[in-house]
Amino acid sequence: MQRLYAIARLVVCYLLTIFFFCYFFKGSANIIYKNNTTFTDIISNESEKSEEIKVEKAESQEKKTQNTSSKQPEETAQVSAKAVKGKIVTKYISPYNASSSYDSVYLKNSCEKSINIKNLLNQKSTFKIEKSTEPQVLIMHTHTTESYMQQQADYYTEEDKPRSTDNGKNMVKIGKIITEKLNKSGIKTLHDKTKHDYPEYTGSYGRSAQTVSAYLKKYPSIKVVIDLHRDSVTQDGKKAKLVTKIKGKNAAQVMLVMGSNSSTNEYPNWEKNLSLAVKFQQKLELNYPTLARPLLLRTAKYNQNLTTGSMLLEVGTEANTMAEAEYSAELVANALIKTLETLK
Repeated sequence: MQRLYAIARLVVCYLLTIFFFCYFFKGSANIIYKNNTTFTDIISNESEKSEEIKVEKAESQEKKTQNTSSKQPEETAQVSAKAVKGKIVTKYISPYNASSSYDSVYLKNSCEKSINIKNLLNQKSTFKIEKSTEPQVLIMHTHTTESYMQQQADYYTEEDKPRSTDNGKNMVKIGKIITEKLNKSGIKTLHDKTKHDYPEYTGSYGRSAQTVSAYLKKYPSIKVVIDLHRDSVTQDGKKAKLVTKIKGKNAAQVMLVMGSNSSTNEYPNWEKNLSLAVKFQQKLELNYPTLARPLLLRTAKYNQNLTTGSMLLEVGTEANTMAEAEYSAELVANALIKTLETLK
């Protein structure tokens, strides 16, 4: 009996040992599984972190781009605003509102003199234009460096200077066009390119008077002297370009400025010059309506007292483009040729 009891105890102990052994092994396995990280887990975790970093960088970069994009137009606008000095407006001055008019001649009288346009048109010229090798016309510039816009725009910047010593941008370019067309027509013409207003503006008319006098002395055959300028017009604080359409193309409006005498102004032959000017004004209007603004008569000399065939002509303004002024120069030359041909 005791022997059986001993065997039973051994069996129970054996079973209990197996049970505790299995229980302990399973718990350890769970602990190891839960606490240990495999290589795949490491790669997976690193990939997730890498993706998170990439996303964060991408979001950060996107924010920077958005901030830069939102700032860029503002910065560009500020730069542009600093570059622009002022506005340019297009204006047309009608000759048909002039204070005096007769037979396609429109005149604005700014002096206290009685003007009879009909008599001036009928007045016989004191000279004749000859088609010979002797110079008949002198083209010159008292304000040589007056210049134009070099491009079409509704604003001007610091770079758009109203004066230039570059003869491709100033009045010399306009004088060259007229000179070449006159010479081509057989009317011998000289072109003086002296910069009378540079380096000093004050005294320009005194210096140009010396130049004209020297030409008249050297070439007594010269009968007509044309001083080419360009005007400067402002409207409501903006620069105005004076434009009209001639044959569907933009042309800078032109204006004859003529002087007359006064009690302190010795200019006895002013009416002879004015007679030539109104004839030229008439040809401009008949051939190219609206190209010429009203002829402006003032109490001044403008060196016109040096000959009986002197005229001052302004071609456009500083806000007109060079192309508009060049086109007007061609039209002016055509009308001038027709005017001078009537004085043969």
